[in-house]
Amino acid sequence: MTRSTVFAPFDIVEGDRKRGIVLLADHARRDLPEEYGSLGLPAAEFDRHIAYDIGVEAVTRELAALLDASAVLANFSRLLIDPNRGEDDPTLIRQLYDGTIIPGNYPLAQEERERRLDRFYRPYHDAVGAMIASVAQASGQAPFIFSVHSFTPAMQGKQRPWHVGILWDKDDRVARPLIDMLAEDKQLVVGDNEPYDGALRGDTMFRHAIVNGYAHALIEIRQDLIADQKGIVAWAGRLAPIVDAIDRRPDIHAVKMFGSRTGPL
Repeated sequence: MTRSTVFAPFDIVEGDRKRGIVLLADHARRDLPEEYGSLGLPAAEFDRHIAYDIGVEAVTRELAALLDASAVLANFSRLLIDPNRGEDDPTLIRQLYDGTIIPGNYPLAQEERERRLDRFYRPYHDAVGAMIASVAQASGQAPFIFSVHSFTPAMQGKQRPWHVGILWDKDDRVARPLIDMLAEDKQLVVGDNEPYDGALRGDTMFRHAIVNGYAHALIEIRQDLIADQKGIVAWAGRLAPIVDAIDRRPDIHAVKMFGSRTGPL
């Protein structure tokens, strides 16, 4: 876990914005600003999935390089505030996560909640929105948004059978071909809206893709598969030609409103 005096809530990976692709990594890092210490947790908790999505920062950077695509990465731990939640979501700032109590989040004054929103959450989402707008302007078309996440092999004592999962809501322009192309490798168990459901009102995909009618998908890679450099390179290399092929489909860079399973937009 690293900290710096001046804490930037996001990082930008520059690519060819004319490419029309935006990569996102909501849970890329486990860092905390110095004034928050460790939120009262032992250091070992920041090696767990509760603090960040293991392997995702490196996969996203490698994928951005292979595709020459731009990316936005959140620099703060999800334990501070979770950028992949709506502002009114009860899990925005967790007090308990997979059996671990987070002392620095309990109790939490309303003023502190607003402070975290203003200093970390909203600047990250502003950066995502600005990148999407810039890519749309540079490419002259609706952008293709691809969000990279990872999931723990076991949760609450239950093993998860999937190697990778694709999360989506109603718009399957990216999700369906992505699932089909990954499933061509018969050694992979590919989840369709597993291990989570892609319909989460207020999350990053809802906020930046669904409400704008932009083609998108969220990928979840099992963390043990990208825990080292070999796995990171292998998965980025696997995904790059698939994402590139999907990007070339005629309907990907069109604005299409599909709504959401969570209700009216």
